[in-house]
Amino acid sequence: MHPESHASDRIGWLRAAVLGANDGAVSVASVVVGVAASGSGPAAVLLAGTAALVAGAVSMAAGEYVSVRSQADIEHADTERERAELAADPEGERQELAQIYRDRGLPPALADEVAGALMAHDALGAHLRDELGLSERLQARPVQAAVASALAFTAGGVLPVVVAALAPADRVSLIVSGATLATLALLGALAAWAGGASIGRGALRVMAWGAGAMALTAAVGRLFGVGGL
Repeated sequence: MHPESHASDRIGWLRAAVLGANDGAVSVASVVVGVAASGSGPAAVLLAGTAALVAGAVSMAAGEYVSVRSQADIEHADTERERAELAADPEGERQELAQIYRDRGLPPALADEVAGALMAHDALGAHLRDELGLSERLQARPVQAAVASALAFTAGGVLPVVVAALAPADRVSLIVSGATLATLALLGALAAWAGGASIGRGALRVMAWGAGAMALTAAVGRLFGVGGL
């Protein structure tokens, strides 16, 4: 058999990684830009950015773990329920599986034969896959998702902090915004490429949301900045 690679093979980690990196870049940069626009000094800007980076990474990991853990719990409960139904009424479950194949277009006799063969080979796996749409390839993995989210958030969020530390104090907002937009464009393009989507559209939509977030926080910073308090 020739080897095949599908975009869906990456869905488990890609979603968490892209979400974490984009959120890290946008949220930390927005905090940095907002605090810098308020007229606060370099120390306050770096403190706010670093705090946002640490808190965001922990929050992303916890939120992703809880979310995917809930999904895993549901999958486990469905698996145990299906296992019990197979033990209680194997013939009824075989007929249910055969009906699924008939609904997909197989002739009745062939559907019965396929259902019988799959029940003999791996009854639980056949029902999980064809009745419930569950598979090991797309199984929920909470720890993997949490670690990927935290690392990706840190990778995306560390750039605005580093840029803010190196940029001239009077140009922090402008330079951080530019560097973040370039990063978002790269992240969007990479995510689109990995998912088999349009690279240009992927980059533009991520940049648009990031630009909007930073513009809004800059406006808030100027409105409630130290000069106006």
